[in-house]
This record gives sequence, C-alpha cells and structure tokens, in this order.
Amino acid sequence: QVQLVESGGGSVQVGGSLRLSCAASGSTYSTYSMAWFRQAPGKEREGVAVINGLGSKNYLDSVKGRFTVSRDNAKNTLYLQMNNLKPEDTGMYYCATGPERPACWVTLRESCYPYWGQGTQVTVSS
Repeated sequence: QVQLVESGGGSVQVGGSLRLSCAASGSTYSTYSMAWFRQAPGKEREGVAVINGLGSKNYLDSVKGRFTVSRDNAKNTLYLQMNNLKPEDTGMYYCATGPERPACWVTLRESCYPYWGQGTQVTVSS
C-alpha cells in the first residue's frame, strides 16, 4: 500500500509561483509513474503533469512552459513547480502514483493511477 501526502498549496496573485510537494510512504517504488491532477469547482478532474521512473514527462497543454514536474526518489517525493499562475489554475491538486504498464506510459489518464493523496488547494486571484 502507498500513502501520499500533498503540501505547498495556498493563495497567490496572478503571475505568482507555488511549489507543490507530494511525500510518498509505504510500499513506494522508484519505477512507478507519479502524476499531478487537479479539479476546479464544478469541473472534472484533469491530469496536469506526469513523470515516470525513467524521468520521461508529459504535461497538460495549458501548463506547458509554466509548470515543471520533478521527483526525488531518495526522498520519495514528487514536486510540481508552478510559475506564471493564472486564475484558471485554481483548484484542488492531487498527486497519484501507480506501476507503469505499456498502456499507461507517461499518461495523464486517471485510471492508470490506483493510489491518490487527499489534495492541496491552490487559489490564484487577479
């Protein structure tokens, strides 16, 4: 079993930055893919960024060039550096992880991730 705990959320102005962290514990594997998802009020959850065990990454188009996903396997921690934040980035941010399979190669598809954290809130105001 894997436990995930997110931190680093908060309220920022448009154009500001935040760095989210996700600490993993339990049966963690450096080969697992780790991903960030977000859910805005009244909207479906969407994948934001993923990094697999080999360091390959994938991003939601709307965050490319602004967000950077990284991981520190020695610390079992996933990060999301978010720069130039916009109001549409507001939402609850969740980290997720799961074993990599051919059908789930650096994917932002929710069904590929069986383990989820509780989320951290990000609010961007203009």
